Formats: sequence, C-alpha cells, structure tokens
Amino acid sequence: MDERMIEAAQTGDIDLLYELIQNDPYVFQRIDDVPFFHTPLHVAAAAGHVDFMMEMINLKPSFARKLNQAGFSPMHLALQDNRTQAVLQLLKFEKGLVRVKGREGFTPLHHVVQTGADDLLIKFLKVCPEAIEDVTVRNETVFHLAVKSNMFEAFQVLVGWLMRSHHESAQRWDKELLSWADIDGNTVLHIAAIRNRPRVVKVLLEHLHRYQINAKNLEGLTALDIQLQYPWNERQADRIRDMLINAGGLSGSFSKEKTTWYLKWATRSGGGKKGMPHEMRNTFLVVTVLIITTTYEASLNPPKTPDDSPCPSLKYQVSLSQDQPLNSHTFLHKTDINTAPIPSPSAMDVSKKDNDLCLQEGKHYQIKYLLPRTNRTNHCRWVLDFYY
Repeated sequence: MDERMIEAAQTGDIDLLYELIQNDPYVFQRIDDVPFFHTPLHVAAAAGHVDFMMEMINLKPSFARKLNQAGFSPMHLALQDNRTQAVLQLLKFEKGLVRVKGREGFTPLHHVVQTGADDLLIKFLKVCPEAIEDVTVRNETVFHLAVKSNMFEAFQVLVGWLMRSHHESAQRWDKELLSWADIDGNTVLHIAAIRNRPRVVKVLLEHLHRYQINAKNLEGLTALDIQLQYPWNERQADRIRDMLINAGGLSGSFSKEKTTWYLKWATRSGGGKKGMPHEMRNTFLVVTVLIITTTYEASLNPPKTPDDSPCPSLKYQVSLSQDQPLNSHTFLHKTDINTAPIPSPSAMDVSKKDNDLCLQEGKHYQIKYLLPRTNRTNHCRWVLDFYY
C-alpha cells in the first residue's frame, strides 16, 4: 500500500484520501483483489479514527470483512487496541461483523469474552445473538474460552443470557452449548475441572443432566477422573470432587450397569461422613470403588467350578476401621468367628461364587487394604469381610 495512503489512514486525513483516489481511481480495487491485505480501514480502525473509518466503509464496504496478513479484521484490531467507539460504529454498520472469523477461528465475540469486556459482550449478544454458537478451529465455544481465560463474570453473563434468551434457537443452544466438546473431547465441565474452577463447576451442575456431567473426553476421562488426579490436600480440588460426586459424577472406567447400584450406595454412605477429614473421605471413595469393581468383575466372570468343589457362596461386608499402621501389601487374614467384629448395619452385601478361596464353616475372613501414606501421619485400614 502507498505510504501516503497509510499516512492518511493513520492521521484520519480524509482530504488526503480523496487526493490519492483522484491520482489513482483503481487504488482500492487493486487492494480488494488481494485475498489478505492490511487495508486503510484496518489502519484507521486500530488508530480509532472513526470518521475516516466510516468514509472508507462508504467507499469500499467489502473492506469491513477483509482479513489482513495476520488474520485479523478491522473490528479485531479495534478491539485489540481498545477503540470502543470504532467497534460500536462498525457494529452499527453491520451486526454480522461480530461473527467474522479471524486467526484460529476467533471472532470479535470470542475476543470480548477472553478479555472480560462484559459491556461489549452484552451489546454483541443483543444485536447478534447467533454469534454465541460460533466456535474456534479447536471447536471451542465462548463458554470454553471464558473458563480458560478465567473470566468468571463473562461466563456468568453468557449462562444468564442463555437461560433468559427467547431466541428461536435458545432451546437448542441450552441443550448443546454447555455440554459442547472441543477438539479434544473436553466439555466446559472438563475444562473447569482441568483449570480447577469450583465456581464454574457449581454453575454448570445447576444446568447439566447426569449424562452430560459424566461425558468422556477423547482420553476416556470424565470431569471426576480429572479431579481425582489432583493431590488430596488441594482444597479447591476437594470442593470440586464433592460437588461432582453429589451431582452423580462418575469415573469413566465405570459403565452404566456397573454404577447404578454403586452410585446409590456411595451417595448414601458419603452423606453420613460430613465430619470425616478430606483425606479419609477421598480414600473412602477411591478404595470402595476399587473393592466393589473387583468384586463386581469377579461375579460377572467367575472361574469354572468342578462339580465336587466344596467352595460355598460368600457374602462380602465392606467396613472401615482405624488401627495400627499396616504394611503396603494386600493380604488375607483369618480369625475365629466368635472374636470377629459385628458387621456394620450400613455395610453392603455382595453375593458371589469364588473358587479360589475355600472357606471352612464357622470362620471369619478379612481382606485388608492399606491406604498409601499421605502427608498426614494417620493411616486408614480398609477391610473386606467374608463370612461363612
């Protein structure tokens, strides 16, 4: 582009603009023929010269949607340089400019979400509500971007607007956008779990169905799986885990048939342990899941039993005790039935055939699980009791 044209745009000199047009009537046509070009409109928008900018749009409207070599439209540049009046004038010229996809598929609406420009966000949604469904090249929605950018207020604005919208597509947006999966299969809830955003999780759980809460990403992980990867002493992670579990959150390793009865029991059990320390409560959930999964799998695929096998049908009792520290091995311990503890009334029975253990009548067997050492000094001993 001619240096004098750049000067005219940078200074907002409309007289110089027309002088250049008189000298070369095809100056704008040659610019428009280039697919990506930093036009005089880009320059004026970034500089905030509203009068010059609108004169350019009047002469060459197509420049308003044109991307420069860096992948930005005039509105993108006006937003980047905080030229609010220029943004509003461009919006007045054409509301659809908020949906122009630039570099990596980011629209002007995406930009205001990422920067927390809530006033412009509300304005954009009002004049062009359809922009809320635009996604980036990574298939990220405005909700993904708000959480990733830690813009909770913008996230609240988006959710509130979505819930109150009377747009003809509002019902579809409500159903799809909050559980939309990005290129990695991560929903907004996954991102909130990854970034450890408890306030976002709380808002999402008020609007998601259980199947959406338990959606898996491409790695087969649910939001709860992601949170279980955090150290147990992180308070934020504890809060999110508790919220997810109370809302019916499950691990991706469980299928529907496996978790139906487990979920009901675990929810009731967890409700009676509000005074339990975070480490112990988390351990209770993790170890119980492991025990029940092992029991369930074995019951589905029991080893074949000879007809003359003396092995009986067993009932398993899951109970918790705190005792002296144990070693780190899982082992079988046998005590006399007369000295065995009375099973807890809240314990859960699981019937199963097992040919690997042939028990003698009148004896009590226990499989004990030791929690790996945490940063606390206390140890928890988990006991799986077998009665015959």
